[in-house]
Amino acid sequence: MPFHLFVDISSHGFGHLAQTAPVLNALRARLPDLALTIRSGLPPARLAQRLAGPFTHLPQASDFGLSMKNALDVDAHDSLARYQAMHADWDAQVQAYARQIADRQPDLLLANISYLALAAARAAGVPALALCSLNWLDILSPYAPASPKLDNMFAQMLDAYNSTLAFLRLTPGMPMPRIEHKIAIGPIASHGLAQPDLHARLGQAPATRLILVAMGGIPMRLPSTWPALPGYRWIVPRAAALPRDDMLALESIDLPFIDLLASCDAVLTKSAYGAFVEASACGTPVLYVERPDWPEEPCLVEWLMQHNQAQGISRAQFERGDFGAALGALLQGPRANPIIPGGIDQVADFILKQLQR
Repeated sequence: MPFHLFVDISSHGFGHLAQTAPVLNALRARLPDLALTIRSGLPPARLAQRLAGPFTHLPQASDFGLSMKNALDVDAHDSLARYQAMHADWDAQVQAYARQIADRQPDLLLANISYLALAAARAAGVPALALCSLNWLDILSPYAPASPKLDNMFAQMLDAYNSTLAFLRLTPGMPMPRIEHKIAIGPIASHGLAQPDLHARLGQAPATRLILVAMGGIPMRLPSTWPALPGYRWIVPRAAALPRDDMLALESIDLPFIDLLASCDAVLTKSAYGAFVEASACGTPVLYVERPDWPEEPCLVEWLMQHNQAQGISRAQFERGDFGAALGALLQGPRANPIIPGGIDQVADFILKQLQR
């Protein structure tokens, strides 16, 4: 009988898939007959872009992360309300999910990073692993007021995270002092192949600077003040773009995203694990919009500055379109040597050992 892995992937943006997919692909290279069940609110087409081989998709979101007003702004009030509503019938939700797991009889569950999935796996008697650079307890806590009403909710979250065989904490990652069974894991990222003919394919002069604008999986339209810089072209998701000749629709370019990232002169993004680590695996310089309230940002930025050419800009600079000089300065230096995402094999080997037990 082939091994069966049940995987829960958060749909709070695309970064959790970007962390998980390389591991699953490496694991499948070791176990070609591996059966995969993926529970995620992400569209199956998005999952298939990253995952090699077949999988069964359960189109359900086990977590929402935080409510977002846009790609940069957290809605703290709505986030807390949603978590409180979720925990109002916590036991029922755990049992319902546990029945779903038990019906499929997996050998192991991997969560990035739904704690509901981990609690359900324990209730179903299935061993479980967590994989991520963050957890929702440490992300939510700074936005929550000190209140005895929230103590039980946070205790349930922590109990679920601490029920795992191990929490595989990716580098760069949050410290997570309350999480037990942590194992430090190297970076995880897909590797892109630079396309030397990209300028010709896009009908652009060889000296044109191609800047990929990638603010993550949460929609955000670019501000109308976006700068028009001579000799630059912006590659932007169609839903975010402005009706301008210097903007090219991302969807019109027939390349995998990771290859496009490797081929551009720089990426403009927000502070996020997937963007920072994938760009660093490609050696692509990073101009990022600072998010001072995002709890994960300090560890991400510290790591990025050590491993890539990078520059932060304030939210005000972003909104004013006042970042042309910062971008120009970023592109003056040589590209950094790509990092080696050693976490992929580390996690794949760890999962394989758990399955073979």
